[in-house]
Amino acid sequence: MDVLRPTLININGRMYRRNMIKEEHYEEEEDCSYMEPTESEDAADETCDSHFIEQTDKGYRCAIDVPSVLYKYIIGKKGETRKRLEADTKTSISIPKQGVEGQIVITGSHKSAVSSAVTRVEVLMESFRKKQPFTHFLSFPLNDSKIQEGFLTFKDKVLQQFSQDHGVEGSIFQNPAKLHLTVGTMALLNDMEVRKACEHLQECQRFIRDITDGKPLPLQVTGIEYMNDDPAMVDVLYAKVNVKDGSDKLQVIADRLVEHFVSAGLMIREWDRVKLHGTVMNTLFRKDSTVEDTGGTGRQAVSEREAFDARNILKTFGAYCFGEFELDAVLLSQRYSTDCTGYYSSAGSISFS
Repeated sequence: MDVLRPTLININGRMYRRNMIKEEHYEEEEDCSYMEPTESEDAADETCDSHFIEQTDKGYRCAIDVPSVLYKYIIGKKGETRKRLEADTKTSISIPKQGVEGQIVITGSHKSAVSSAVTRVEVLMESFRKKQPFTHFLSFPLNDSKIQEGFLTFKDKVLQQFSQDHGVEGSIFQNPAKLHLTVGTMALLNDMEVRKACEHLQECQRFIRDITDGKPLPLQVTGIEYMNDDPAMVDVLYAKVNVKDGSDKLQVIADRLVEHFVSAGLMIREWDRVKLHGTVMNTLFRKDSTVEDTGGTGRQAVSEREAFDARNILKTFGAYCFGEFELDAVLLSQRYSTDCTGYYSSAGSISFS
């Protein structure tokens, strides 16, 4: 860590420095049990705006909703992290049994002590939440029957003409039933967080309908492009998707969705603008048929990927038309899932019309 430019974590509007300490916990090098408030927020341990601290006969109490998958990071190896938190803040921290969804309850004789413990638990949660693989993603489905037909024709022609090119084989093509655009990914760690994401998606319906005038969005899927700099060593080949009238409505909707979910604390912003791309070929699919392109890195290590030579494909199919269709929904899709249509199972959705 650069001591002059330490990593900062934003917790409810306050900034904290992350101290780097060599620990044995879960093979991590970061121990977020100790977080120093920045100078401008040196009173952070004295207040707790995000949680209600109630006064009881024995002192003070605060209950925090924490997904069960994060309990182990607050407990620590042999309970060391919890013990250290309790000793430092002079509080008692009650954690449900592993696998049982519930609340972590913090009690103490002084309100400031409980507030300090709450803040430290929140910092731990925020740090380790970022390490969880994503479970859901917002998607624009491209699996319209006309687009699937155009994709299968593209696949057949590519394999007929260029199967001798390095790395080109049938296994690296996308499943036509799962053609989609990824808007953004989320790690939703329990049913409550999934419900929260669904509620926020519903809140987006108004601005989407304002943009589309309450009508489906006519799209055309035409042309292909690759992700990296060398067309002879490609890992991802994708179809370009545009609104038929040439407007940027689809891009605006995607960017507004990400802005909303980032503000809600459910999504991490990766780029200034969403890069909308419909993956048609991906080398992650080559060795693991269960890998699905949803905007993440997949299960396969990048070093294991075998790139393919896309030069002839790009030259021949650079302007290939997969088809046109009307997009009428954005879905909260579940990673590694399949519904009755072959698309990803949906936890929630909103329509454009």
